[in-house]
Parts: sequence; structure tokens; C-alpha cells
Amino acid sequence: MTFNVFYGLLIPFMGTALGASSVFFMRKNMSRGIQRGLTGFAAGVMVAASIWSLLIPAMQQASGMGKLAFIPAVVGILAGFLFLMILDEIIPHLHMNSDEAEGMKSNLKKSSMLVLAVTLHNLPEGMTAGVLLASWVAGGEGITTASVLALTVGIAIQNFPEGAIISMPLKAEGVGKGKAFLYGTLSGIVEPIGAALTILMANLVIPALPYLLSFAAGAMLYVVIEELIPEMSEGEHSHIGTVTFALGFALMMTLDVALG
Repeated sequence: MTFNVFYGLLIPFMGTALGASSVFFMRKNMSRGIQRGLTGFAAGVMVAASIWSLLIPAMQQASGMGKLAFIPAVVGILAGFLFLMILDEIIPHLHMNSDEAEGMKSNLKKSSMLVLAVTLHNLPEGMTAGVLLASWVAGGEGITTASVLALTVGIAIQNFPEGAIISMPLKAEGVGKGKAFLYGTLSGIVEPIGAALTILMANLVIPALPYLLSFAAGAMLYVVIEELIPEMSEGEHSHIGTVTFALGFALMMTLDVALG
């Protein structure tokens, strides 16, 4: 079981590292169209994961509440939105293609705030992996080894463009390839750390797992609505973000249903 949990922690992080490694084999910076396409794909994966990997299992685990089984899902998803909203206001960060920093005022460099922005986005994914793995270890209803694999692979796929979206623009700004790769990779380190801490506290969180699964879903959906959808739609009109959103959604749904 420890072996499987280890890979459950490692797989999503490897997606970020592989994406960040783009600096070593891509000569030019990503075009705006490719960035929009990758962002749309990531958003689709996150929405599908929120539904099939988190909200549906949360309601299944709360089935003993009868017709009120929706309550943990509602409470958790709203709490997840609120939590990310508060972090968004506190943590200084800068989104791609933006010159105006968000969060509390700071003297951090642009590169540091770009990394913080992606790290903020990765936090919900770390919570998601940790809560799902903790639920799987505890034998939670609706959580199978295959569904955990589907989620971790889905997050890894979604993390690939995030790693590239950090490392490639940094290289274009004159940052060395090694340093750009390091920044891109470190932006995802919060995922395995957060997931591991959640698993270590599994015995404490088991009674609240339906709420925590929904909380993670709410945090992920906040990132999609607040950041990813605007980023994939900005600039001149194009359907590329919409198309890749649909592809990401369909792929994650297929993985979860077929493997779950």
C-alpha cells in the first residue's frame, strides 16, 4: 500500500517537472495560441476531476444521510471557494500575460510572483490527491485504486502545461534554462507535500472525508473560474481554448469512468 501511495504522490509532481523540462528541447517561447490551448485543456481536466473524482464520491460516502447526502458536497464546495478566495487576496502573485500583481503588496521579483501564482493553483490539486488517497487508504466508498490512478494521471497531464507555462516565458525573459526549469518544477512541489500531510492525518480526517472531498472540488473549481477560463479567453477571439477545454474534460471523464 505504501508503494502505491508513493506513486500517487509522485505522478502529479512528475507532470509538472516534465512540463518545466520544455526549456531544454523547445527553442522558442510558446505562442499565445498554444498557451490558451494548454490552459483550456487544464481547465477541462480540473472540472471533470472535480465532478467524477470528488463530488460524486463525496455524495456516495454521505449516502447514509439519505436525501440530505448533498449537504457535505454543498458545504465543502463553498468552503473550498472561500478558502482559495482568501489566499488569492493574501498571497502576492502575478498571472501570465499580466503586469498587475494580485494579493498583498510586496517587493518580490516578477519571476517569483509567477511561480507563486502557479503554486497557488497547484494547492487545490495537492489537497485533492491527498484527500482522495486518504479516502482510498481508509476504504472510502466510491474510491478505488483505479479511480485514484485516473485522478493522479489526470492531474499529471494537467500539470504538464502548467510547468511549461512557467519555465518557457522565464527562459524568454533571459533566465537560464536550468533556473527556469527549477522554478517551473518547484511551482508544483506544494502538491506532494500537501498530499503527504493530508495522508498522515488520515485517521483524523476520515469522519470528514465527504466534506474534504467537496472542499478540494470547490478549490479546484475556483481556480478554473477565477483564473484559467479568463486566461484561455483573453485576447482576440478564438475557439482554441473552448475546444481544448472539451478535450481535457472528455479525457479526464474517460479516465475516471473507464479506470474507476
